[in-house]
This record gives sequence, C-alpha cells and structure tokens, in this order.
Amino acid sequence: MRLDLYYSECCRIAQEQSAVLQEAKEKLNSGQTLSKLEQNGTLHGLQVLVENAIGKAKHLLKALGEPVPVSAYAAFASLHTKKMLSDTELQQRNAAIGLRNRIVHEYMSVDMALVLVLVDQQGYQFIVDFLRQPMAIS
Repeated sequence: MRLDLYYSECCRIAQEQSAVLQEAKEKLNSGQTLSKLEQNGTLHGLQVLVENAIGKAKHLLKALGEPVPVSAYAAFASLHTKKMLSDTELQQRNAAIGLRNRIVHEYMSVDMALVLVLVDQQGYQFIVDFLRQPMAIS
C-alpha cells in the first residue's frame, strides 16, 4: 500500500476509534455506567488504536529500508534507535502494547475500572497523535 494511502487510513481509524472512546468518556462523565456492550466497544477501540500504531511503526521501518521485526516492542525500539521516538514515547508505546496484549490474550484479567480511568483521562491520546502524524520519510 502506498504510504499516503496508509497514512489516510491511519487518520481515519484514529478519528473513528477516538470518537468511540470520547463517547464512552462523555457517558462516564455524565454519571452513567457503560453497558457490557459499551465496555467491549471501549476495549475494542483501544485495541484497534494500538494495533494500528504498531502497523504504522512497521510501515515506517519498511519505508526507511530497515528490517521489520515481528515483535511490536521491537518495532518501536527500532524507531527509538533511529531517534524517531524519545525515551518517554517508547515507554508509552510499550505500555500500550502491554494493554493491547492483555485485552487480546488475558481478557479475563482486564481491570475495567483502570481502563475506564484511562479513557476518562484520555491516556490513549498519544496513540491518536502518532497515527495522525504525517509519515515523512527522510
């Protein structure tokens, strides 16, 4: 896929999923609780954002002519090595990958109360911002 088209899709997905998470936040802030369906939608929105960010990291590496690792952690570590991510940004992305792994593989141990705090504080915004950043390759 051409990088410009991939970037457009990253932006679309970021907009779509952040809108879902914003809707959950607004409902929580109005004192309502989320139904099980809404909770699952919230988890799915977070999962999709993180998976899209992992895909973007790998596309960036490929466009730079770098080896593309299988591991999500290694993909972001490679961007960090290339000075495309700061130490803090790498830590944030590693935490996001950990959350995504828990949602997908350890779903019985997801602490929904913590997830809802994350949504309320928009702790996922750095992922949305990353997805919206132009894919400038130098």
